[in-house]
Amino acid sequence: MKSGHLLSMLCLAVLCCACGGNNPEQQKDFLSGYWEIQRVDSPYGNDKDYKISETIDYIEIKDSTGFRAKVLPRIDGTIITNGNTENIQVSTENDSLRLIYTTNYDQWTETVLEATENTLKVKNQKGMIYTYSRHKLIDLKADGLLPETVEQ
Repeated sequence: MKSGHLLSMLCLAVLCCACGGNNPEQQKDFLSGYWEIQRVDSPYGNDKDYKISETIDYIEIKDSTGFRAKVLPRIDGTIITNGNTENIQVSTENDSLRLIYTTNYDQWTETVLEATENTLKVKNQKGMIYTYSRHKLIDLKADGLLPETVEQ
């Protein structure tokens, strides 16, 4: 094997390891947290960008199980949820991270395309691609933007 060819292969291997974006085990580390929908890409051509969303998804994964809930963040730093959750089982299939959701009424699977500190991108069984950005809850009181008490 020529040294130039070997060097090219070595550089490619290092690059793949350094990126880590497609490594299912590394992706799993980024799943938990608050996620705000940014975009939905549809194979049917009706893509949608979201400028703002009232609700966000809260995902909590420990080991390979967890849940997802829709939550409504409030200005005082608290969140409201309707109490409905979707159980999640995380597995690796064909070098891809899969999220298997289960409720009392349905079961479906999403494939994680990207999971980083700030981005989550998943594809469902119908080919819809959902792109989320990490959401940081805002607490105006804790951030010093609202007084602790308001006199009436």
